[in-house]
Amino acid sequence: MRKLSIVALGAAAAIALAGCASAEAPTPGEGSGDGATNGAEIRVWLVGSDTPQEARDYLKETFEAENPGNTLVIEEQAWGGLVDKLTTSLSGSDSPDVVEVGNTQAAAFTSAGAFLDLTGDYEALGGDDLLPGFVEAGSFDGAFYAAPYYSGARVVFYDTAMYEELGLTVPATLDEYIANGVAIAEANPGVSGIYFPGQDWYNALPYIWENGGEIATFENGEWVPGFSSPAALAGLEQVQRVMTDASVAPKDGNEAEAQVPYCAGSIGHLSAPSWFKWSILAPADADAPGCPEKEATLGVFALPGLDGGPAQVFAGGSNIAVSANSANPELAKKALAIMLSEEYQTILGSTGLVPALVSLGDTIGSDETAQAISAAASRAKLTPASPDWAEVEAAGVLQDFFVKVAQGGDVAQLAADVDARIASILN
Repeated sequence: MRKLSIVALGAAAAIALAGCASAEAPTPGEGSGDGATNGAEIRVWLVGSDTPQEARDYLKETFEAENPGNTLVIEEQAWGGLVDKLTTSLSGSDSPDVVEVGNTQAAAFTSAGAFLDLTGDYEALGGDDLLPGFVEAGSFDGAFYAAPYYSGARVVFYDTAMYEELGLTVPATLDEYIANGVAIAEANPGVSGIYFPGQDWYNALPYIWENGGEIATFENGEWVPGFSSPAALAGLEQVQRVMTDASVAPKDGNEAEAQVPYCAGSIGHLSAPSWFKWSILAPADADAPGCPEKEATLGVFALPGLDGGPAQVFAGGSNIAVSANSANPELAKKALAIMLSEEYQTILGSTGLVPALVSLGDTIGSDETAQAISAAASRAKLTPASPDWAEVEAAGVLQDFFVKVAQGGDVAQLAADVDARIASILN
């Protein structure tokens, strides 16, 4: 099946759903959707390695124990290219049943009818205890389609040994943070004082926001991009300074597997989602090994703002939904209910993921990491709330932009160019 653009997703989903409605109804042994199906296989798409193995095992074991005769299979997907893959898969006859999607990508699919309407299940899934911002991200036109899965904000992990060696102190402002990063890089050739690969647009946003800029604002019925504003340009100048003076990360690279250079001792600061701590400390025999021996020198703090206090950082996290084309929607909803249960969400909280249930917020603990997470989350922000924002991500617009910034391009001209691209997509 050819890939469909986000713009075409709504029509594709409608056609696919119409095709399902007119097709011969499945027999009970093949998936009747009545909740009593036997022999069904529920496919759950989880993205990346953020969901810990303990949670995956709990989901599979609990689902199969509560629904004898049926099986649950977890299929891990990559964040790269996810929008295109979901666009194709959700509109086809071989759709997965339950899918994870980034919180900034959810609107593209909820608005297109690709997810099952869960409005009637809202209370059973957690109701007002669900993270409100993520409920909003998963809702469209008054209906609830994609539940919160987990949240998190980026915090700064740093090497306390490098700080001690240079006599540095934890920064109180963004300028002090940049100065510390430059100092580490200058004192240690080949080391990123602040690890900042060119494609990492997530970590560029705080500099724009802290200087008063915005990605885009909705004014008089249309989206107005803001990278060219004087405030945003001031932030972009800071980004370029960090990328050129404090980072030796690949100018065209991404933030994936940053634990590798950190464990090699070539990173002073690393801004990453809170749960990345467990990637750094993963045992040597893990699929993606870390360096647990470095735990004693692993420090963490919330990125400081321009004038002190926590900076506005990107609010990471995911929503979880049932495909509108699931052959077994009732069983799929049972799997979803397990993923939103206190037991499952407590497992997520214990590994640094902010649970979907507000009442379980204290499960992330009270140590230094938990305090940094709490401070960072207090001012975390989202990308523009447009159903078309996912297409901006899928097209790699910001990745391309910040690679050019990292390569030393003219910031003002690059900002004008990216604003034009964003406007053409969002409008």
